[in-house]
Amino acid sequence: MNSNILDQEIVNEILSVDREISDESDVRRASAPYQAEFPFERESEAQVTRREFCNFLFLTSTALFLGAGGFAAKAAYDASKPKVFYPARIKGAMNIEPGSAMNFSFPTEEDTAILIRAVDGDYYAFGQKCTHLSCPVHYSKVNDRLECPCHEGGFSAKTGEVLYGPPPRPLDLIKLEKHNGEVFAVGREVRGNES
Repeated sequence: MNSNILDQEIVNEILSVDREISDESDVRRASAPYQAEFPFERESEAQVTRREFCNFLFLTSTALFLGAGGFAAKAAYDASKPKVFYPARIKGAMNIEPGSAMNFSFPTEEDTAILIRAVDGDYYAFGQKCTHLSCPVHYSKVNDRLECPCHEGGFSAKTGEVLYGPPPRPLDLIKLEKHNGEVFAVGREVRGNES
């Protein structure tokens, strides 16, 4: 029996310490002077009715839908405007050997491209992203073609057309011009979506 009394005293002691740490009456006592300035009922604070919850879901869903619609409208508007490309000099293009390639960026730093100098000395340039899953393509001098190592796609080094593999369309064509012995990228054309 003494052990039961001792156990009960230990439980009461633990509970009294717990009450001291997280007693809600302390919070009420501390916030009482401000209750008139910021009135709220603690009992109803945690209660959310079904109607309030449904209203919240409706308003949130509507806001997300309108936001997505706004982004879609802006994307459609941007796609309808003709793109303006500014000529960009491809640094080092004249120094690459026939039968080799180099990477550059056009029209922005994020848009990677590959410049190929064919064995006959002509220049060809394409977007470097494979049209299958956007893996970077590289020039194979041995096969004289652009190859995608991810899913074994192949493209013509002179036209960018698909030779084999899963790519659904040709590589983006970078239009080139020569001025005063320098090679300039002057345009970028997305191909394969003509129909």
